[in-house]
Amino acid sequence: MADRQSEEETMTDQQPAQGWDESATLTALRELVTTGARVNHVVARRAGLSDTELVTLEHLSREQIGPAEVARRLEVSTAAATGIVDRLVSRGHVERQPHAADRRRTQLVLTDSGRREVVSHLMPMFIGLDRLDRGFTDEERAVVERYLRGAAEAFEQVLETDGD
Repeated sequence: MADRQSEEETMTDQQPAQGWDESATLTALRELVTTGARVNHVVARRAGLSDTELVTLEHLSREQIGPAEVARRLEVSTAAATGIVDRLVSRGHVERQPHAADRRRTQLVLTDSGRREVVSHLMPMFIGLDRLDRGFTDEERAVVERYLRGAAEAFEQVLETDGD
């Protein structure tokens, strides 16, 4: 019993009060997240878009979704999502099309104009990240990927936690 208590005290002594130790990798990750948020805001401003319009274009660059899914992903009302989509449609960045499997539903399609709007502002970053990625060996990339996927899972825990 004394050994176990001593073991627990030793582990507690090694753990910071907040429950984590801000290592150099955690500091770098924090800087990346902060910079990433700034990039979205600056790109949206340069493109004459709101932050939510830019995020919507980013979602549509990966897959076709409908207005209700836009609302869910942005955590806004369907009325707000409709306004976002209407503005993107009026700029020619998005088109509404009937859903292939269910004609009662609408899917949103990113136009070439919308894709160019996002990519043109982000291309310098994409080139720099590609150059950085090519500087790693396959083994190093595997470690970086494992770390980033684990970090994404940790972020998801915050998103899944009910704040009430």
